Amino acid sequence: MGDTHRKGLNADSVWNDLENCCRGEALCVKCQGESCIIGFARQCIRNYQREPQKEVPGGTERVPVMDFKVFDEEELEKAIAHILKECKDCKEDHTENCIINVIRNCYEVGLLGDIHPYEGSALQYLMFLKANFPDRAARIAEIYMES
Repeated sequence: MGDTHRKGLNADSVWNDLENCCRGEALCVKCQGESCIIGFARQCIRNYQREPQKEVPGGTERVPVMDFKVFDEEELEKAIAHILKECKDCKEDHTENCIINVIRNCYEVGLLGDIHPYEGSALQYLMFLKANFPDRAARIAEIYMES
């Protein structure tokens, strides 16, 4: 698959979703940067914009899973649906440190409380969500189908 994404990554769209999910300094008092799920994802996108690479070195291990801030659930649902659209459905070529996977992991921590398995297929992931988080899955699938 190489070092860059096959069809590219719409970094501007991902950035907009991250901005919509960010609580901002008005609510967080001070930006926590990479120790915040949104701050970490933003840093990944900034790095991608400077040098488009498929992988985030050590990305999955660096997702701040102990970030317990409350985020806007609707914005996170939209962001997950949008990042699933960015997925290239690489299936057996899927890597955990793919930038799309790492950013989705960040959204999951904020919405679902933890990182969940992903097998390189948006459809399989939506089915996993339906089995484990039916209410959220319905909203994410609806947004996914509309976008």
